[in-house]
Amino acid sequence: MVSIWIVKSLLVLALLYLAYIDWRTFCLPNAITFPLIFLGITFNLISDLRLTTVSSALIGALLGYTSLWALNAGYRLLKNRNGIGMGDAKLLAALGAWLGWGALPSILFIASATGIVGGLVWLQLRGHQLQQAFPFGPFLVIAGIIELLWPQLIPTFILPKLI
Repeated sequence: MVSIWIVKSLLVLALLYLAYIDWRTFCLPNAITFPLIFLGITFNLISDLRLTTVSSALIGALLGYTSLWALNAGYRLLKNRNGIGMGDAKLLAALGAWLGWGALPSILFIASATGIVGGLVWLQLRGHQLQQAFPFGPFLVIAGIIELLWPQLIPTFILPKLI
């Protein structure tokens, strides 16, 4: 019997690999994101160790992708250029497939908060301007790993302190 910790460890390794690729190349390859989506849905369908229900995994994959797709579409209407890569949308779809749709708000909150800090550091260290891109995938990965390992962090510990 495979332990859930082995599955979680393999998922963390795949996510860290994606973060590394995105940080270096500004690209999240379909060859990794698509299988992660498929494996997340399949794992939650057939495994006794599932992380969420299969319906939550399917909705999570769909909402993960469409939320960032819609955000980018709105940005493109305003600025006439992309604001976020579709690799990020596929990565969020993969996280939704593994963790379910209920994890998406926490993932987006953590990724946005760490992304703001990371973006400011990126600008400072690299001497870039605000109009230049920086990779968002690593921040989605950080958020996904936090949500995978500590799923109640936001609702239990952080949200009550903000309200």
